[in-house]
Amino acid sequence: MSTITTKNADDSKHHCAACGDSDDGGGSRKACSACNLVKYCNRSCQVAHWPAHKKACKKRLAELFDEKLFNQPPPNEDCPICYLQLPIEEDQTMHQSCCGKILCNGCYCAHFVAAADTEKDKCIFCRTEEFSSDEKQIERTKKRVEANDTRAMFRLGSYHRLGIRGLRQDNAKALELYHKSAKLGNKFAHFNLGACYHNGDIVEKDRRKVIYHGQLAAMAGHLKARYNLGCNEENAGNMDRAYKHWMISANAGYDLSMKEVQEGYKSGFVSKDDYAKTIRAHGNSIDEMKSDDRDRAAAWSA
Repeated sequence: MSTITTKNADDSKHHCAACGDSDDGGGSRKACSACNLVKYCNRSCQVAHWPAHKKACKKRLAELFDEKLFNQPPPNEDCPICYLQLPIEEDQTMHQSCCGKILCNGCYCAHFVAAADTEKDKCIFCRTEEFSSDEKQIERTKKRVEANDTRAMFRLGSYHRLGIRGLRQDNAKALELYHKSAKLGNKFAHFNLGACYHNGDIVEKDRRKVIYHGQLAAMAGHLKARYNLGCNEENAGNMDRAYKHWMISANAGYDLSMKEVQEGYKSGFVSKDDYAKTIRAHGNSIDEMKSDDRDRAAAWSA
């Protein structure tokens, strides 16, 4: 069987990369499902050409993954009460087990301070009475899980992991719920799974899975996960990749990453133009999440 190079196959989209046969423009050739760089007559041609194509295929896969990894993720959704972007940290928000809405602590505390006594224990959004017991809280959270609420899955997993809200500690159930939430795209679940595989406290340590969940958490918008990826790249000597991660998370308002970018500018790793753009984006992101109510909530919980 004769073969043609990957480059030649790119130049002629209607030729099989293995045997060189043409489909005469009929579009019957099937592309490599991994890289989409070359096409084949059939499975036999694909298998025969794999040794020649393997290096180019893996290189293109890495390029495609990096395009996704280093893309600026969308910002957090807005609080449905104040319509400001939700804060970065999970503990600065409140998940309502009644309606599934995620509120900022600022709105929650402002309501508690200003509302009449008969209204203080009602959900700010749907006006449902707050849970009166751990049993009621678990019941509501399970209903939200049944509705595919990924934050509820994550919270219930944490309850099982910590053995709180009247539940016994159950690490297997916690991992099951974390994985279910992560599979549906929850960034907090991915981040916690990465931490679990890193610490080895409730599951066997697995470096590959630490990286996997850390990358997915970052791509979903978890800024600490993105910062950690930058630190990992720095430790590996990959400074260009490290600063890409830090600039992405700094753009979204993450202070630790902004400090790294500042140091990178002083050290010559970050250009003047990139530094200026990052400072502006960081400041804009902070402004979009800031309010007097949130400041008061932070002071109240300090």
